[in-house]
Amino acid sequence: MKRGDIYRSAHPPAERGHKPGFYVIVSRDFIAANEDGSTVVCAPVYGEVLGLRSEVAPGREDGLPRDSSIRCDFLTLMFKRHLTRLVGTLPSAKERELSDALAYALQLKDQPRVS
Repeated sequence: MKRGDIYRSAHPPAERGHKPGFYVIVSRDFIAANEDGSTVVCAPVYGEVLGLRSEVAPGREDGLPRDSSIRCDFLTLMFKRHLTRLVGTLPSAKERELSDALAYALQLKDQPRVS
């Protein structure tokens, strides 16, 4: 497991309507690859692209069944055992977009605060 990997989860979380889904690992590689850790931070993947600055738009070329959006505003802690099938890995350009979207979502860069 590493940052940027896209996994299918068979575990149906309540916040997704008890449906399985896709998740992108956003934890740093040390955490994701460490077998002693049981959890990773993930961003959920949704089938609808809203065009937000806090989204990244992967698609079929990245292992997903359709054009989608990684929503960095809705990070979640996932048990590694629930991430059951690796479907792809973001290319380096999309990983940079992911880092920018995460920085925006978490207000880590200098930007005006929205109240």
